Amino acid sequence: MTHLSIRIQSLSESQTIAMARKSRELQAQGIDIISLSLGEPDFTTPHLIKEAAKKAIDENFSYYTHVSGYLELRQAICEKFKRDNGLEYSPDEIVVSTGAKQSIANAVLSLLNPGDEVIVPSPFWVSYIELLKLAETIPVVVKTTIEKDFKITPEQLAASITPKTRMLIFSTPCNPTGSVYSKAELKALAEVIAQHDELYIMSDEIYEHINFVGGHECMAQFDFIKDRVITINGVSKGFAMTGWRGGILAAPKWIAQACDKMQGQFTSATSSITQKAMHAAMLMPASSTHEMRDAFLRRRNLVLNELKTIPGLKLNSPEGAFYVFPEVSAFFGKKYKGKTINSGTDLCAFLLEDAHVALVPGAAFGDDNYIRFSYATSDERLMEACSRIREAFKKLL
Repeated sequence: MTHLSIRIQSLSESQTIAMARKSRELQAQGIDIISLSLGEPDFTTPHLIKEAAKKAIDENFSYYTHVSGYLELRQAICEKFKRDNGLEYSPDEIVVSTGAKQSIANAVLSLLNPGDEVIVPSPFWVSYIELLKLAETIPVVVKTTIEKDFKITPEQLAASITPKTRMLIFSTPCNPTGSVYSKAELKALAEVIAQHDELYIMSDEIYEHINFVGGHECMAQFDFIKDRVITINGVSKGFAMTGWRGGILAAPKWIAQACDKMQGQFTSATSSITQKAMHAAMLMPASSTHEMRDAFLRRRNLVLNELKTIPGLKLNSPEGAFYVFPEVSAFFGKKYKGKTINSGTDLCAFLLEDAHVALVPGAAFGDDNYIRFSYATSDERLMEACSRIREAFKKLL
């Protein structure tokens, strides 16, 4: 008899990973599946970054580094924050991790205690709630709507704060909605947080470089709140380096030291070769990411134009990342082959079975009235996917 911990039994499998697995299983059967489920750029890592990694291997840069990353890398990250974001950090306020997901986990496990409340605007990235479960905290999910571009308002935030509230976690640009908070919107949220001592903000900015509305706005730019902001970033999205696993946390020194201590017991430093690759990425100007950003903007417009031809989908225009998150409740109650569509989960199952297109149900992100399209694939595959979906919807009665 096997005995699994309550901890692991309480965790849900990532539905994005689950859908990707189902897609691979069907592909192995010879079925042409178009997977729009994973949040992974289809571009390749820039040449300069790959060359830096190859050089590191050839020069035997293959030993343990400082848990938080070698000093010159952390200095380069500080320079990046100053150059691109106008933020001043010192190397002892930076922790390099094995992906942004570990950066988030480090902060959650270092700052939160069982019973603490954490405000999470919905829709949210899939792992926030699961990581909060590991910390035995209480997620306070605040619903946002497509009509307001899925952004939490200062009034909603203020109404959700209790004496037990310890943190707000959100992303900008956002996964899964593509929403981007403006400077004014961020400042309004910061002003609410500033009124409550011992309340922190974790701002997940991993999609910084995939932003269609101008320069990225950081939550940490506001001096009156910076000492309570944990900024999460990394190289996976903006530099097409998902498999390299390189995450960045920037925070006040005492928080960074706590995360260093936590990471020291889980993984120690991330791969030394990945660190050298990250170093090269940090030295690249933000303009080096614009070609990929512009391609995603073109794809966003392509997908929106195609989806607008499908009656029943409610759409907004995402301002960043590479996702479209339509509201699909108009299809609830419709049937196909004796099965009734009652949720976004049911609709995704139908589209995978009939259209052979893999999407992720909104349930993974906190609202099953929606489904998520990732448009991080070629224009041709996107057009074909939209065509298949359009034809599949015609079969619903």
